[in-house]
Amino acid sequence: MQITDDGHHWTTTPITAALLRGALDLERTAHGILPHRLPARARAQCADPQLAMVEAQPSGVRLVFRTRATAMELDTLPTKRLYVGAPPRPDGVYDLLVDGVLADQGVVSGGRVQVVDLGAGTTEVRPGPVGTLRFTGLPEREKDVEIWLPHNETTELVALRTDAPVTAASDRGRKVWLHHGSSISHGSDAASPTAIWPALAAALAGVDLVNLGLGGSALLDPFTARAVRDTPADLISLKIGINVVNADLMRLRAFGPAVHGFLDTVREGHPTTPLLVVSPILCPIHEDTPGPTAMDLSAFGEGRLLFTATGDPAERASGKLTLSVIRDELARIVAERSADDPHLHHLDGRALYGEADSAELPLPDRLHPDAATHRRIGERFATLAFAGDGAFAGGGSVAGGGAVAGGDPASGNAR
Repeated sequence: MQITDDGHHWTTTPITAALLRGALDLERTAHGILPHRLPARARAQCADPQLAMVEAQPSGVRLVFRTRATAMELDTLPTKRLYVGAPPRPDGVYDLLVDGVLADQGVVSGGRVQVVDLGAGTTEVRPGPVGTLRFTGLPEREKDVEIWLPHNETTELVALRTDAPVTAASDRGRKVWLHHGSSISHGSDAASPTAIWPALAAALAGVDLVNLGLGGSALLDPFTARAVRDTPADLISLKIGINVVNADLMRLRAFGPAVHGFLDTVREGHPTTPLLVVSPILCPIHEDTPGPTAMDLSAFGEGRLLFTATGDPAERASGKLTLSVIRDELARIVAERSADDPHLHHLDGRALYGEADSAELPLPDRLHPDAATHRRIGERFATLAFAGDGAFAGGGSVAGGGAVAGGDPASGNAR
C-alpha cells in the first residue's frame, strides 16, 4: 500500500488477463501491457502497417473489476496520431462505467506521437511520457467498474491504483457477441469507446462484446477468419464489403470464393453458432463507383477530411466491385449456404443506414458516420439482430440491456 500527498491509501493491482475483456492477446512491453485484438500468429502473417496500427487500438477493450474504491488511477502510455497539414486530433477518451452506467470520462495527455505525412508517404514516431487517468468521488460500496480504453488510440497499460482492493468481476452469465467489420465497426468518428455502434448495441442487448472492427482491414484475410474461429463466442457477426472496395482489393471472381472460405473457416470452430453476415451501409460515393478510395487532397489542403471514389463505373463490367455488387453477392451466398446452415443469416446494411438516413445524417467525410449516426446504427442493430425474429433473438435482452449513457458525466477528474 502506498500513501500519497493527497491522503489516499493506494493499492496497486497487477493488470492481467483476468481484469481485461475484449482483447485476444496481451503483449508485455518495457512499460507494461499492450492489448491486441488479433493474436500474435495472425499479426505475424501480415506486415501491413495499417493493420498493425488498428488492431493495437483497443476498440471494445476494457478493464473490468469489482471494488469499494472511491478513487482510482490508471497509468497509460498512449500513442496519438498527428497528420501533417491537418488539425490535431482530439485525445482518446476513456469511459468509466459503474454498474453498467456511464459515470465519468477522461483523457490522458502526453504519450508517443505518430506523425503521418500523407504527401511524403512517411511515418515517424516521437517518444513521450506515461500519463495518468484519475477518477474520484465514486460511491463507497461494492460495485462493478469498467474502464473502456480509447477506441482510436493505442494504449499501453502501465499501472492500476485504487483506494480499496480490487477483485476480478464475477461472470454475469451474459452471452459473448463477437463482431468483425471495418473502421465503421472499429468506431471511426464516434465520441467515445462506449459510443461506437457495436458497444451501444451490446449494451442495449445485454451481451458482452468482442470487437474485431479493424479500420481499413476487414479484407477477408484468412488469419482474421482463424482468429474468429478460435475465439469463444455465442453470437458472431461479420460486416463485409466496404474495405474490399476501398482497397480495390479483388474482383468479383475472387470475392465470392473468399467469402465462402472465410465462412468455412469460422464454421470450423463455430459449427452451429448464430452467424450473421451484414452487407455495407449506404455509402453514396461507392454505391455504383468502384475503388480505390482516395483522400480528397484539395479538401485536405483546406483542413477538411473528405474521401472520394477514383474508379470508373464502367469497370463493373470487368468485375470491379461496388457496394451494390457486393450486397447482391453476399445475399446470394448466404441464401445458398443457409439451405444447409440454418444458423446462418443475412442483414442488408442499408437497414442500419440507408437513403433516408443519408439525407438526414450525411457521412461527414463521405465514408464514416458521426456520433449521432453511430447511435442510430447501434440502436437499429440491437432491434434487428437481437429482437423479434432477428438472427440473435434470445441471445441477449434488448429490453433489459445495461445503459451506457445518461446524465452529463464530468471529465474534470481525469488528467
